[in-house]
Amino acid sequence: MYGAAGARRYINLPDDIPPSPRGQPDTLQAALFGLCPECGQKTLFRSFTGFADTCRACGLDYHGYNVGDGPAAFLTLIIGAVICALALTLEVTANPPFWVHALLWTPLTAAAVFGALRVSKGALLVLEHKNQAHEGQLADNGEDEPE
Repeated sequence: MYGAAGARRYINLPDDIPPSPRGQPDTLQAALFGLCPECGQKTLFRSFTGFADTCRACGLDYHGYNVGDGPAAFLTLIIGAVICALALTLEVTANPPFWVHALLWTPLTAAAVFGALRVSKGALLVLEHKNQAHEGQLADNGEDEPE
């Protein structure tokens, strides 16, 4: 069994449930549509950005994957920089009142971050599955660690 970041646990399913004919989706498709990286069924998310516990079709346990807060941090920084550049451009070119900026950029920023968060979280989980990522472990064969 792998460490917590890459643990793969399957639910014992009856033998009469056929495997998905679609097979494993590519990373972009799985991220955009919330497809299970194992069987390709639309079971990755239980809410807009929350992962399901397991795949209802093949039993793949999504708890074993460690996506973490990386997508949220990067998206906030990247989208924040783009929104700031757009807001500054609008300010320099049109000089609108403050309320226009507040009404325009606040919902646009929130929508961009939440929309991209779902896709980026899905992509990271799918990539962890495809690359069989798991926690690193030191070899316990009596050799000294490299310097």
